[in-house]
Amino acid sequence: MTPKIAAIIQGRMSSSRLPGKILADIAGQPMLTRVFTRTSRAKTLDEAIFATTTDSSDDPAAEYCDFSGIPFFRGSLFDVLDRYYQTASQAKADMVVRITADCPVIDPDLIDEVVHTLLENEFDFVCNRLPPPWTRTYPIGLDVEACAFKALKKAWKEAKEPQHREHAMPYFYEGVKLTRHSRTLESGTSPRGFNVALLHHTSNFGDYRWTVDTPEDLEFIRQVYSRFNGRDDFSWKEVLDLVHDEPELMKINAGVEHKTLKDIDKRALKRSTFNVTDN
Repeated sequence: MTPKIAAIIQGRMSSSRLPGKILADIAGQPMLTRVFTRTSRAKTLDEAIFATTTDSSDDPAAEYCDFSGIPFFRGSLFDVLDRYYQTASQAKADMVVRITADCPVIDPDLIDEVVHTLLENEFDFVCNRLPPPWTRTYPIGLDVEACAFKALKKAWKEAKEPQHREHAMPYFYEGVKLTRHSRTLESGTSPRGFNVALLHHTSNFGDYRWTVDTPEDLEFIRQVYSRFNGRDDFSWKEVLDLVHDEPELMKINAGVEHKTLKDIDKRALKRSTFNVTDN
């Protein structure tokens, strides 16, 4: 039987550094629409779903999705792992792709590459970037993670630490030692028994920042879209060509410090938010 593959796009209005960013305008469309549209172009996906929270601050995002016909699910504010699990369960997905709603140049071809690697091999989790101490070679903002639903359920049941719950998928790869198989593939088995694969680009662009977490990031992305006359069908390699032709563009957000797995929303620690309840 052909597995059902669902991309789950996580996002909330209460971003700590740029509140409301997921509905920020980018060349006439909210960022959420840009991410959803680009994600949906991936040929391997059966559907894409926006996963936001039940907090009242996310009512505008849910109302926008309802009005625009974007499938959505509302779950835990801080327990993002639970939000993914509940969304995937409702969708009856066999494989889950994680995308974040602040990546408006996400590339469908990269999504397909990650999914194909998951489908064609005995991996539990495949991605095209991992945080330090591992390396990344794709620009920040092209991040794709994919896992089997059975692996997601195992992580959902077992993960207890706040960083595992809030960042959704570190439980899969934490502590893994990767072996290089080619210029574009590393893999290994994590201490928790998950088979993990990391995909690389042949050249290293890992310090390029194409995500939206600050006003400077948003301005950079708006400038990128303006260069494509508001279209959203350009590829990540076209963006690469653009910033190489116009290097001053990347100076717009060059001073922004990227978040790490150690960055936990302090609001989550003030309440008991991580409760596992099966369907």
